[in-house]
Amino acid sequence: MNSTTTDILLLAFGSFGILIALTVLGEILRAKQPVDEPNPVLDTYMTRVQSWWGMVAFIGAALLLGKTGVMVLFAFASFAALREILTLTTKAKADHLSLALAFFVVLPLQYVFVGLGWEGLYSVFIPVYAFLFLPMVSALRGNPERFLVRVAETQWALMIAVYCVSLVPALMALDIVGYGDRAVLLVAFLTMVVQFGDLLEYFFGRRVGRTRIAPGLSPKTWEGVLLGVASAMVIGAMLSWITPFGVLGAAQMAGIASFVGILGNLVVAAIKRDRGVKDWSHLIPGQGGFVDQLDSVIFAAPIFYMLTSYFYT
Repeated sequence: MNSTTTDILLLAFGSFGILIALTVLGEILRAKQPVDEPNPVLDTYMTRVQSWWGMVAFIGAALLLGKTGVMVLFAFASFAALREILTLTTKAKADHLSLALAFFVVLPLQYVFVGLGWEGLYSVFIPVYAFLFLPMVSALRGNPERFLVRVAETQWALMIAVYCVSLVPALMALDIVGYGDRAVLLVAFLTMVVQFGDLLEYFFGRRVGRTRIAPGLSPKTWEGVLLGVASAMVIGAMLSWITPFGVLGAAQMAGIASFVGILGNLVVAAIKRDRGVKDWSHLIPGQGGFVDQLDSVIFAAPIFYMLTSYFYT
């Protein structure tokens, strides 16, 4: 057992410890709640924590399997997220071929390029080549009705469900001096600080939040965001030993990733409001679909990847 595997196991046990604490906190609050007065906020919080037990187990198993396990996990997540988004978009028969290419050519190739470490290609493949090529395929089918809306929604789906998500395993391709093969731990670091920050933002926002960020769009509050980001920074500092950032750098990276992720959550909330749905799907109990669960990571991943690449490689 090498040091990286040992660190992954320590992270898994630490995550379970945090989840135990969050579960105990929720049970204490539930015990204080009158039986005849349901609390939907507390119920949602507990359901999220319970779902996270399973997700931590899956992510931990993928990390233990190394690069292959992480690639397979996030490729599957991209496929599921892309399916959820495109289900709610405007489409015509003329788009069937471009959609098939998006699922079975563009998505796999993006992850092949990431797996091979071809940064010059995976960084532009979807934003440039797929952006230009897929609309050409749809245009050749000869249907101009709502053409711009159709292709724009497909491109947007590819960007957030495939490109942004693929930059999480792409962290393993970064050549960080003195870090060796431990880059898989950056995947764990990003996922943990963003997701725990998001969970704590939800908890604090409903308990002590007063000032809504975007009334009519989301119940998120500035108080909840500040406390959630601060919590992510504390967790990031505590996890600095698995990063090349140092304690202060880890706290800063965690804070930036958490804040961007929370704003990304607002973007996804706006899309759902526009489409008139509460969740993208019901795949994960209490948390909707993959997009609902990954929205913060989706928006945090490109920023975290670029900052790590610029300052630490």
